[in-house]
Amino acid sequence: MTEPLPPSPDAKRDEDDLKEFDLSFFEMVALRLQVVVFAIFTRLTDLLLLLLRPRLLPAYLGIWWAEILHTPYRARRTFEVVRALKTTGQRFRELIYGETPLVSALYLFKKAGVGRGSRLVDLGAGRGRVLIAASWLGAEARGVELLGDHVTRVAPRLKAAGITLTVGDMTREDLGDATHIFTNWLALTPETQARLIERFRTCQPGTRFLTVTHPIEGKGFVPLSRHWVLFTWGIEKVWIHEYRPEPLSPP
Repeated sequence: MTEPLPPSPDAKRDEDDLKEFDLSFFEMVALRLQVVVFAIFTRLTDLLLLLLRPRLLPAYLGIWWAEILHTPYRARRTFEVVRALKTTGQRFRELIYGETPLVSALYLFKKAGVGRGSRLVDLGAGRGRVLIAASWLGAEARGVELLGDHVTRVAPRLKAAGITLTVGDMTREDLGDATHIFTNWLALTPETQARLIERFRTCQPGTRFLTVTHPIEGKGFVPLSRHWVLFTWGIEKVWIHEYRPEPLSPP
């Protein structure tokens, strides 16, 4: 009989990552109640806002229905998840995330100057709720998501509203035409953040970045403001930066 193979270092790190989310019974109950309250509030405010942009309502309802049928927010080690992680070098914990309500996204995007003529890219877009908010303001909205299953279920509905959602690795995405970039910095490991910062340096000067919880720590990314906003899991800080690369010194 062959001996079972020891767990890989990556699998061990993933287990350690998930232990960070272990809660007692009462903490779990309190958290679930909080999530339910936030979910009801954010859905109601989303629908009220979309009454002002009825063209986006079918796309939003399609995303919601797809989530009811197959939620993306349960951690599953499916073949697709494992393949995607091995391809990109990301970690399992980076796939555990929540959503940004429209009211929060609209507030942040107004602060960052998103509007008609803007081109916003959401890195790690999930099902595309943030993209609907950008389109609400008249911006061109494009998202990239690692898991193809999420994209397959909702991309056609978003496309009908003029929104693009594609499968891809955020650290390799072409960002040269973006005016604004949104990403959930909270969920990313330091290694992925470092790779993203190098990708951000391919952007045009003046590009603005919105990062959840933590600022971008790198030369040339100037913090403009910090805001507390509501997400589906609670209240978090969001930082707005502008890319101002240092001029090249003369030879």
